[in-house]
Amino acid sequence: MALWKLATNNEYRTISHLFGVGVSTVLNSVRDFCEAVIQVLLPLHLPVPDGDKFLEMAAFFKERWGVPQCVGAIDGSHIPIIAPEDYASDYFNRKGWHSIVLQGVVNGKGQFWDVCVGFPGSVHDARVLKQSELWKRLGDGQILNMQKQTIAGHEIGHFLIGDPAYPLQTWLMKPFSDTGRLTQEQQRFNYKISSARSVVETAFGRLKGRWRCLMKRNDCKLEMVKKMVLTCCVLHNMCEDNGDRCPEDIVDTLTHMQPPLTALPERGQQEGADVRAALMRHFNANE
Repeated sequence: MALWKLATNNEYRTISHLFGVGVSTVLNSVRDFCEAVIQVLLPLHLPVPDGDKFLEMAAFFKERWGVPQCVGAIDGSHIPIIAPEDYASDYFNRKGWHSIVLQGVVNGKGQFWDVCVGFPGSVHDARVLKQSELWKRLGDGQILNMQKQTIAGHEIGHFLIGDPAYPLQTWLMKPFSDTGRLTQEQQRFNYKISSARSVVETAFGRLKGRWRCLMKRNDCKLEMVKKMVLTCCVLHNMCEDNGDRCPEDIVDTLTHMQPPLTALPERGQQEGADVRAALMRHFNANE
């Protein structure tokens, strides 16, 4: 019953008729299932990477897209909700409907290794990142700087790739803003970074293609929706681990919704610019 709810987004009443049980039984089954997945399976299938895992992920990005030291791509996606009773306006996003934000970091295979869900839909991607546990863990650079490489004369640690909405940091790379006057070297850098970053957009497409409860508003309360999102991320990783591929035509039909692209100013952008410049020299030297 829980899998049916997550995969179809049918109302509780419809599922109760289908399985021949009461509505409250369906509700309790979905709640218990999600809580069990979060408690038991999430630590197994969505673990915090260690040093060896970072090396493995970096090797995959370099082999697949030619981007050295990258260990993940980050992005945000809006999950539709029914307008909550409290602070409903905070959840009204720029697309014109109520949502919560799912921030996800995926490896080169499109598997999530960090998720943060629950911020109101009106919150900017950069602010979600700054207030998330991921920022606290990676913001000082210690974890990702444990295994540096010298690239184009610059010591570079592991880093994530994000879109222009995110602040430039030593551990977070993003494309140059397209002003229409980008140099050939900057365009090549943008192409490399954007090609590698596409893995997170595709991952969100497969996630929502499998679990339709994330595509349209359902009849669940806000806290339950958050648990369902976490559960679906865990199940997504399990499907990927076991070779279950979501049909590409389904993924292509899903619209990826991005928050505003105006980045918020953050400290550390100059150091991030130095890293980006070194990577740009590396890409052009190896072209």
